[in-house]
Amino acid sequence: AEGIFHNLMIVAIRKSYPGHARKVMNAIWGLPGAMFTKCIVVVDHDVDVHNLREVVWKALNHIDPERDIQFTLGPVDQLEHASRLPNFGSKMGVDSTRKWPSEGFARPWPDEIVMDEETKKKVDAMWASLGLG
Repeated sequence: AEGIFHNLMIVAIRKSYPGHARKVMNAIWGLPGAMFTKCIVVVDHDVDVHNLREVVWKALNHIDPERDIQFTLGPVDQLEHASRLPNFGSKMGVDSTRKWPSEGFARPWPDEIVMDEETKKKVDAMWASLGLG
């Protein structure tokens, strides 16, 4: 169920320096109460972390898997059945923030494309005629 999975933490930050998202991930894993978190997703401050649909859309659109996913080993919850050893296993951090030139991203970051309400209504009205509504 949404909001109950204890091994996922979604954090929004106002990024202020290159690598800030990774610093946040490692700081969280260093906290006694949060060190068992298996997966941390860091998004920009303008993402509503309570809106899972928005988080997933932004998170998956803002990453290059090789560059933005970090794996590390450390303590895991004793109820974690997927870890390689009891109480010790892998964790994943995802930097889903917009990338800066100082982080090796040389292209301009694209603006978000947002449909206006009139277009949304037209598209919604078409679903039934396409057999999808």
